Amino acid sequence: MASSARRRVLLRDVAEHAGVSSATASLVLGGRDVRVSEDTRQRILRAARELDYRPNLMARSLRTQVSSTIGLVADTIITGHYGGDIIRGALTASLEHGHRLLICESEGDPKLEPVLVDDLVARQVDGILFTTASHDVVELPAALADQRVVLVNCEAGPGVPSVVPDEVEGGRAAARLLTDAGHREGIVLVGETLTRKLPAQRRLEGLLAGLAAAGTGFADRIDCAWWPEAGFDALTEALASGLRPRALVCLNDRIALGAYQALAAAGLSVPGDVSVVSFDDSELASWLRPTLSTIALPEFDMGRTAVDLLLGDDPPAGVVLVPMPVRERASVAPPSSR
Repeated sequence: MASSARRRVLLRDVAEHAGVSSATASLVLGGRDVRVSEDTRQRILRAARELDYRPNLMARSLRTQVSSTIGLVADTIITGHYGGDIIRGALTASLEHGHRLLICESEGDPKLEPVLVDDLVARQVDGILFTTASHDVVELPAALADQRVVLVNCEAGPGVPSVVPDEVEGGRAAARLLTDAGHREGIVLVGETLTRKLPAQRRLEGLLAGLAAAGTGFADRIDCAWWPEAGFDALTEALASGLRPRALVCLNDRIALGAYQALAAAGLSVPGDVSVVSFDDSELASWLRPTLSTIALPEFDMGRTAVDLLLGDDPPAGVVLVPMPVRERASVAPPSSR
């Protein structure tokens, strides 16, 4: 039985169809500045269209050492709840640069990361993005040591270019949302601030600076994990012990969800009795009622910026801070007179 598979159209087929040499066809189809007549150039392009010619990109990359692809190695960004916009931003910027993005995920297995890096290097990618779902200090696979690399949402020490949110300024912005509304007393921080958590430490630094600039500070702090259940339990216990906040700063939107529920169970309204400010601008922020004022993670811009740096002439050897947008919604009001 004869095969129905269509034979791949080769460069020499285009050249023969156009009546030129393979070298001339290669130069024209490669977009290189070559001294041929406009009639010849159009004849070659027309032949390529008529034959549905598709260049062998792998062969071209072997010849030119430029693959027009970049790789992205992530931990749990693809399958997790956060970080998808980093990939979307990187995809958008890659296309604008005429590149394709190859995405690999380790599912949080550090032993798999060097395997993925080696695979991308073998495919001759023009650079690699290394990104994590949570903003942490990471140990890079040794295989990245001699590669063109930019980190996204993580850091690896001096000299390694990385793109991260400006968490300190984000903290200042959160403080300003409350102080501009007139809050000076009864401001309570909700969420643990462990030293190993970079977002927690930097948000806290900005919050303290922003509140100090308005002549105030936190009246109390409630330590809890960054999950709704933990926020609900910790705030419920604090309210039962007599805490009466005027405003809450939750270190992420999940804590804020738990805080909303704890306040409602205690008969307190948002923002009538207690204003609430948070961080991340996850989908929760716009789903909650009233809608939640929050400081957004600039994930799309981070992905886009990282690709621009990776494909630029000389990536900076250090940390690039991306501003965190303020999403001012309905959860903040002037202090209650009650």
